[in-house]
Amino acid sequence: MKDDTAGFALGPERLEALSASAGAEGLGQAMEGAHQIARRTGVPCHDLLVVLGSGAADALAAWGEPAASLPLSDLPGVLVPVAPGHEDRLDSYVLDRSGRGYDPRGGGGVRVLVARGRTHLYEGRGPGLVVALARTAAAAGVRGAVLVNAGGCLRSWRVGEVMTITDHLNLTGSSPFDGPVFTDVRSVWDDELADILGGVTERSGVYAALRGPEYQTMAEARMLESVGADCVGMSTVLEAVALHQLGVRVAGMSIVSDLSFAQAPTDPDEVVRLAAAAHTTIAAGIEAVLAAMS
Repeated sequence: MKDDTAGFALGPERLEALSASAGAEGLGQAMEGAHQIARRTGVPCHDLLVVLGSGAADALAAWGEPAASLPLSDLPGVLVPVAPGHEDRLDSYVLDRSGRGYDPRGGGGVRVLVARGRTHLYEGRGPGLVVALARTAAAAGVRGAVLVNAGGCLRSWRVGEVMTITDHLNLTGSSPFDGPVFTDVRSVWDDELADILGGVTERSGVYAALRGPEYQTMAEARMLESVGADCVGMSTVLEAVALHQLGVRVAGMSIVSDLSFAQAPTDPDEVVRLAAAAHTTIAAGIEAVLAAMS
């Protein structure tokens, strides 16, 4: 489908998938959001979506100033992020084809959308709003996505380490879909991109998503460990499933920001501070995916 207003081509398979998963209203919002991104960034389509979670908003500071920026909440259906360490900001970059370094000329580079925050299911607004940004980015043409979060660790790992997400447990009780959108989720996390990230991060493993906003009890932590979860958090999985259904290659990283079996209670502000220590690894992982997507 050629859209002269937005200036990008959206293939019939993705358009059909958007229509099936989002419904008429969601499709309209996603397309209008894509139009806004194209108009306000001057970039007809983008290649990669990066979502930076708690404490990771400044992980890409070395890229310098973005070519363009707008509030996330200016996009139809996308809310102002409310969690600590999240910002109401969407940046557009054009990077050289090595995946490293800002290319101010914008010539022939990789075009990246960077969201400095996200909406969480615990805000009580429903899964459609949680995945609204993912669907808008897919309508804007992204071929890949890197989703970053901060989570609790269920293993004997160290705070500040980063885990490549290789699989997930959706324990939120929710889905990004209403109706018969039968999506095979066995391959949500792209194997090739996970292998690339695994060469950068300290760990690889399974991420369990809970609704939140409360943290898990000790009994719940033991249960999660027993069923194969390595890290646990309150985000990312619904976004990943929605993007996968739309044909977007998905990769993810979870920052170990607290230890689930520690005796001290989890402090949300401390989670943000500790997550910031992993910025170098997060940036290197994103750049490695960029190089692969070029």
